[in-house]
Amino acid sequence: MERSKREFLKAGAGVAALATMPRAVAQTAAAWQPSQRYPDPAVKIVDPGFARYRLGLAKVERIASGMRWCEGPVWIGDGRYLLWSDIPNNRIMKWEEETGAVSVFRKPSNNANGNTRDRQGRLLTCEHDLRRVTRTEHDGSITVIADRFDGKPLNSPNDIVCKSDGSIWFTDPPFGILGYYEGYVAKPELPTNVYRVDGKTGQLTVAAGDVARPNGLAFSPDESKLYIVEAGVTPRVIVVYDVTDGGLRVTNKRKFLDAGPGTPDGFRCDVDGNLWCGWGMGQEGLDGVSIFNPDGKLIGRINLPERCANLCFGGTHRNRLFMAASTSLYSLYVNTQGVLGG
Repeated sequence: MERSKREFLKAGAGVAALATMPRAVAQTAAAWQPSQRYPDPAVKIVDPGFARYRLGLAKVERIASGMRWCEGPVWIGDGRYLLWSDIPNNRIMKWEEETGAVSVFRKPSNNANGNTRDRQGRLLTCEHDLRRVTRTEHDGSITVIADRFDGKPLNSPNDIVCKSDGSIWFTDPPFGILGYYEGYVAKPELPTNVYRVDGKTGQLTVAAGDVARPNGLAFSPDESKLYIVEAGVTPRVIVVYDVTDGGLRVTNKRKFLDAGPGTPDGFRCDVDGNLWCGWGMGQEGLDGVSIFNPDGKLIGRINLPERCANLCFGGTHRNRLFMAASTSLYSLYVNTQGVLGG
């Protein structure tokens, strides 16, 4: 009975949110057209260091639309398709590279948010509704990786990565239990931790307990650093830790960059250590992707008509950037590759 009531309330909230969507935002996204010329003016070189990553003969493409709030893209290379979450619509979507076909991969998804793959190619998913992290086995069955800590339910797992040692790292802010749009209302019982799941024992431990509402996370290419979006401060910041004790702990928290009026959400690293960050809101002109070098300097921008929540690298050579941006999915070929594990 309680579950049925919850589903009814979520559906009503989704309709209300759609009805109150700012008309200008919806019209801007609908009117967007890809560039008619190369190089694409939407791909901006802010610093000369970004010039090597922009392909002169590639442009931003919108490959899917009609969602409510896109998140958590993950490339499934052996199947040549991309999965991503449409959180308010309670589904995971699928885009096929060969045909361009878009379909529903999983519904209900338990208001899935972040997705990635483990080192055996299995899908890892953060679920708001059941407040858990799951693994989809090769036969399609679902294994619960984590749903409680110290006997208490997790908040609402958000973003997730897998390290080369098989350990799973995920953030646990309360966003999915603050309302009926991305989950349902519940009282948080745990701090907003970043967790580590041991790849061999499955033991769940707190990797970082000093981040206010942690959001996106990613390892540097050599896995010596862990970057995390701290969403519970104003303005938002991206912090960085040193990974120590053979990959078991993180220490030496420090600010990597101040987002200013922007709102970083999810991000991934390329093989040169640059952070490609979903960006937007705050003020006009910020929607899209911001690229920072390992020193935290803004070097490039990809302008989109919608806020980009999260992204991943995919394609045969991991050189195609997929951007989950509000109601649409965009892609861009770039002259670099994403690191494994994201």
